[in-house]
Amino acid sequence: MSRTDHRNPNVAGLRPRSKLVHGGIRRSQFDETCEALYQTSGFVYGSAEEAENAFANDGTRHVYSRFRNPTSAMFEDRLAEYEGAEWAYATSSGMAAVHGALMSGLRTGDRVVAPRALFISCYWILKELCSRYGIETVFVDGTNLAEWEEALSKPAKAVFLETPSNPGLEVVDLQAVCDLAHKAGAVVVVDNAFATPVLQRPFDFGADVIIYSATKHIDGQGRCLGGVILAKDKKYASEVIHPFLRNTGPTISPFNSWLLLKGMETLELRVQAQSAAGLQVAEFLESHPKVAQVLYPLLPSHPQYDLVRKQMTGGGNMLSVFLKGGKTEAFNTLNGLRMVMISNNLGDSKSLVTHPATTTHCKLTDEEKAAARIEPGLLRLSVGLEDPQDIMEDLDRALAEA
Repeated sequence: MSRTDHRNPNVAGLRPRSKLVHGGIRRSQFDETCEALYQTSGFVYGSAEEAENAFANDGTRHVYSRFRNPTSAMFEDRLAEYEGAEWAYATSSGMAAVHGALMSGLRTGDRVVAPRALFISCYWILKELCSRYGIETVFVDGTNLAEWEEALSKPAKAVFLETPSNPGLEVVDLQAVCDLAHKAGAVVVVDNAFATPVLQRPFDFGADVIIYSATKHIDGQGRCLGGVILAKDKKYASEVIHPFLRNTGPTISPFNSWLLLKGMETLELRVQAQSAAGLQVAEFLESHPKVAQVLYPLLPSHPQYDLVRKQMTGGGNMLSVFLKGGKTEAFNTLNGLRMVMISNNLGDSKSLVTHPATTTHCKLTDEEKAAARIEPGLLRLSVGLEDPQDIMEDLDRALAEA
């Protein structure tokens, strides 16, 4: 069947899970089933006039892969359709997405409000990079609405948050914070990496921009790096975010976009299976004699359990496990594992575990670690797609030997 725009014409009427398979497709003249990989840096023109028009038009004509690439555009459109965004831009990594979403809209003299519980690189951008350019960042306890109210009682340009947080799994009240932020004139940027678009929809609660490290669950198989920025308002994104990205070049490679496209086809299946396994593993570990505490969003013992039930449809695959024996027991447990692998990545099909205090968050001061509960006995566990019983048996054996 001929398609003049090489798109699937029925995507608009499909349910979300089907959009993960068919969304954003651009078929070439060959009508291939698998999305085409356009591994190219540039494009050619039939005439000088055609080149002139390509640079003068609205951007639909591809001119350079730093600006736009057909494979990357398929990935962007697919995720935008699934998320309900008007605009999306794929980046080379999750941190490139964080940097672009924040710095594109900030100027000297602006204020940003953010929770203290953040991934270390996000914290560095807000604490170190912003201060170099005369941008003030006010840090609050993300779970304390009174602190949000006080910080946002004055005008602010942006609010940045991640919920659940990495690695402490603190949950922020999205609706309440978005309402406060908008009254203060702030754009709300939400890092939704832990929850994924499958389990949490920040736009529904008032978020303006959502970012992902697509390296995590969207790829889900440890193959590539990638990030993406999604905006609810196309006008804001086109005028503020896009010029910054176009001219600074945090561009994703077409090959990585192609891998992420294929990862999206199984995103719901993987996340839902990992979330179900995550709850099983969390319940097992919570009752283990060597475990002091387990933080998992859908455990009734989680401090924001009621809020989790309000704004998430599942608990995800990430656990924070606090061992009674501190660093020694944590290291012995890691070294005793046979199937679960030590790695600082997450969201993979394989179960991964890390010791944040000595790896991902090792550059924090002792005071900053204490504020974020990066304790010597903390392990961050990313539950994979293995049989949950095998995961639990491996953890139980390693804990017993530790």
